[in-house]
Amino acid sequence: MEAELSFIDLFLQASLLVKLVMLMLLAMSVWGWVLIFQRKKVIGQAHSDALKFEDRFWSGVDLARLYQEISARAKNSRGMELLFHAGFKEFARLSNHDNADSQTRVEGAFRAMRVAHARELEKLDANLGILATIGSISPYIGLFGTVWGIMNAFIALGAVKQATLAMVAPGIAEALIATAMGLFAAIPAVIAYNRFTNRVEKVDNQYMNFIDEFVAILQRQSLSNGKTVKGDAL
Repeated sequence: MEAELSFIDLFLQASLLVKLVMLMLLAMSVWGWVLIFQRKKVIGQAHSDALKFEDRFWSGVDLARLYQEISARAKNSRGMELLFHAGFKEFARLSNHDNADSQTRVEGAFRAMRVAHARELEKLDANLGILATIGSISPYIGLFGTVWGIMNAFIALGAVKQATLAMVAPGIAEALIATAMGLFAAIPAVIAYNRFTNRVEKVDNQYMNFIDEFVAILQRQSLSNGKTVKGDAL
């Protein structure tokens, strides 16, 4: 309790600029934690959805039926489901054109999936740049507050004839709190950014592997001149 009161007292005694720096760092820390929990949920859900869809896709299900199921809930589809839906839809559309050869159909499906992939990856990467910014600039903002506070402490110290440690210590302590708050905001943001970047890369690899595998299935199906694409047509 004494530590809490001491911290509050130091904050109240700090100069206006140092107070503004502390409040800014507090806001950045709260914002960072909100983004951390949000990104954790979104990226974790994307990874889980990808694993579930892969299990369904490779179970031997009729892919035309799977496409119809996803189309029925297209607004709620995401991740790997959308990649499959975009590729299958374009492949089926081009298959209805007599002048579209097998290579054209496969390339069209591939392009459609790459567009959907780019959109899904953009969703996963959303706000990661903000986390990186919080992690990179928070220590510098805190350091600025510290330098300003120490400067004011020494200016005040120079105005007295006899200086003691008791006179200068509170001012330096006030200033150092800004650096501590900067580190408190930065460290979780940097750790989360590195972790989420790694997880997004893993999900991205899942998406790219699925695209390559699905394109191979479509290519074999197209060359065999089949009308229906099935999961067991491997």
